[in-house]
Amino acid sequence: FFFNPTPAYEILSGLVGSEMCIRDRVIAGASSDEKLEVCKEYGADEVINYGKYDLTNRDHVKEFRAEISKATGGKGPDVIYDPVGADFTEPALRSIAWNGRFLVIGWAAGYIPKIPMNLYLIKGCSAVGVFWGQFTALEPQEHLANMNQLTGWYEEGKLKAPVTEVLPLEKGQQALETILARKATGKIALTTSFYKSQ
Repeated sequence: FFFNPTPAYEILSGLVGSEMCIRDRVIAGASSDEKLEVCKEYGADEVINYGKYDLTNRDHVKEFRAEISKATGGKGPDVIYDPVGADFTEPALRSIAWNGRFLVIGWAAGYIPKIPMNLYLIKGCSAVGVFWGQFTALEPQEHLANMNQLTGWYEEGKLKAPVTEVLPLEKGQQALETILARKATGKIALTTSFYKSQ
């Protein structure tokens, strides 16, 4: 997911970031056309289906990077929000704009990539680890301020979190299997009998 915190930035991100992008130019990356439709519905300006690329293949890497370049007008994304990792990380990083920021979120694709350190020098960019759990423990006041802002945006209708499936708590395993199979296109909400009675 590529996004930009000011109107001048381009951002590349995955479906997971769709609920976070309020006013930036967003290029959403996802593994299927179905997920990309959700990204467009929630405001992505451009979309890239990275699921069609075998990023262990040099020609596919070139095509993937060319698609990123085209979507950003040749400049590259200013911010990359990467929850996927694996073979997607290095080609995305190689595509980043000068002085860009690479947000390391996680490794949903299954493994932690090994990145050549010279890329940060060549691109003049920085990598920022986004470890939410540690952040909330070490910076509780900043976390509270962030949550208050997000809640405010949600109440104002500026922020939408796509809930695409609602299941009873008893079907929690089914929900996890959908997530692990990477078939979820939005949030899966679990309900309880208490919730239903309210």
